[in-house]
Amino acid sequence: MKVLVTGGAGFIGSHIVDKLVKQDWQVVVLDNLSSGRREHVPQAAKLIVMDVASDDLTEVFKTEQFDYVIHLAAQTSVPASLTDPENDGRINIIGTIKVLEAARVSGVKRIIFASTAAVYGSEAKVPIIETDVVRPASFYGLSKLTVEQYLRVYKDLFGLEYVVLRFANVYGERQGDTGEGGVISIFARRILAGQSVNIFGDGNQTRDFIYVGDVANANIRALTAPCSGVTANISTNTEISVNKLTEVMGKIAKCQVEKTYLAARNGDIYRSSLDNSTAIKALGWQPETDLDAGLVKTLAALKM
Repeated sequence: MKVLVTGGAGFIGSHIVDKLVKQDWQVVVLDNLSSGRREHVPQAAKLIVMDVASDDLTEVFKTEQFDYVIHLAAQTSVPASLTDPENDGRINIIGTIKVLEAARVSGVKRIIFASTAAVYGSEAKVPIIETDVVRPASFYGLSKLTVEQYLRVYKDLFGLEYVVLRFANVYGERQGDTGEGGVISIFARRILAGQSVNIFGDGNQTRDFIYVGDVANANIRALTAPCSGVTANISTNTEISVNKLTEVMGKIAKCQVEKTYLAARNGDIYRSSLDNSTAIKALGWQPETDLDAGLVKTLAALKM
């Protein structure tokens, strides 16, 4: 079977590609390399350097004849979506529509879409379930939620199967300092350099941190699981404050972490933890890496 991974040279995408290659999938990566890195794409995968909003996208789909698509290519920064909502919409909405159209005309069986906890906003009670009210507090969350509705209509009108995976805050090796959920990567680099970490707000805001290897496994399970049309949280169902996170990271790094508190940022959610029971049931998936083990791997990779 042949699968396209958009954004496959990036943080999450490259981990998915590595696992797909090891499982003998025929893999093609489409990435404009704006944040992804060519060296993260294994030789066994074909790399096409292209933007998802390109007018040439449909020809790529027709030529390659993909069976499945894992769509991760996106603008993933909440602050950037607030300062430039037009670019956020161009990449996340228009770019995805182009992917959907190309998939429709070329006979793709199923699309796995990387959505986000940001669709829920700040009013939902934790742990959040998929049927809770969605009220995004940023244009990033809104653009992802908009795409979820496009997927539903494409399935209803054209029979294009889809699975929506709403990621909690993903962390792990290869993560950069920008984009959603990059706090662990940012903190890790500063802690290892002996620098103070910047905390926006009082530090009591919480997140649900999920290791990138577990996220990759969920995407691969979603390709063939009997769960078309399902929307599932990909998370640990565990809530931890940013203050507590710095303590844990300091303990692993064996150092005292200095903290600098700054004003809270617009669009940031105060509490977030996602119920993952739908993913466990529908995908036959569950997280395997606890936070301590994932942080050990992340910090070790940065020391190399």
